Amino acid sequence: MAGSKEIRTKIKSVENTRKITRAMEMVAASKMRKAQERMRAARPYAEKIRQVAAHLSRANPEYKHPFLIKREIIKNVGVIIITSDKGLCGGLNTNILRLVVARMKEWEDESKGISICAVGNKGFTFMSRIGAKVKSHMIGLGDIPHIEKLIGAVKVMLDGYNAGEIDAIYISYNGFVNTMKQEPRMEQLLPLTGELLEPTNGSAWDYIYEPDAKVVVDELLVRYIESLVYNGVTENQASEQSARMVAMKAASDNAKEVIGELKLIYNKARQAAITKEISEIVGGAAAVS
Repeated sequence: MAGSKEIRTKIKSVENTRKITRAMEMVAASKMRKAQERMRAARPYAEKIRQVAAHLSRANPEYKHPFLIKREIIKNVGVIIITSDKGLCGGLNTNILRLVVARMKEWEDESKGISICAVGNKGFTFMSRIGAKVKSHMIGLGDIPHIEKLIGAVKVMLDGYNAGEIDAIYISYNGFVNTMKQEPRMEQLLPLTGELLEPTNGSAWDYIYEPDAKVVVDELLVRYIESLVYNGVTENQASEQSARMVAMKAASDNAKEVIGELKLIYNKARQAAITKEISEIVGGAAAVS
């Protein structure tokens, strides 16, 4: 019965693992609902300020902010990568990092410099391991992100843009589609473009600024950066919890199947051992008689 004992130990081990994955699945489901609420609350503001900023890029204000000026030659690119701090969420981080690495290879082929701002431990660890130039990073955001924690790392990239060290900034994150689907995205953050706007049929228009263009535009673009980074984090966190819940459910289901297979093997081994003992008893009785 030594083989049977080993099988029993393995069954117990898989059962303990299944308890952990079930607990993690329930925790992720609870966190997912709260993360989705934060994401849905952040989306309307982010979409609206994105549209306003895109309109502003087509307008003709008397004050032209550096974020609105498109540079003729792009020599250096900055990427803000948003990933999770923890793993066990399927291929979520792998997908976004694969997208970023593919774009990095394209930029490298064009002899462009690349600077990284990593938000999340997984992205920071990966970029450090491959030898990328990480200008700033932010880890340990927790379940509830705070914009004041985020903007410090992002400001390093913005200062580089203002100083001319970076000519374009992109933001990459996992966009939440539904519980089963998360979409890796990369969007241009700076310079501002009007790509999100509907065709205007060549009509020209502008804003009226109060008190003056510089005050309004400076404040608006600060809010624009903050809202898009915060929205990317909320989208990524909702995606993370959804992916983790699905991954833990799959792990629990697989553990259940493994337990069933091991119990079947155990019963067969036990039955074979009993049959062997009966055969030995019957053979011994026959020899005595």
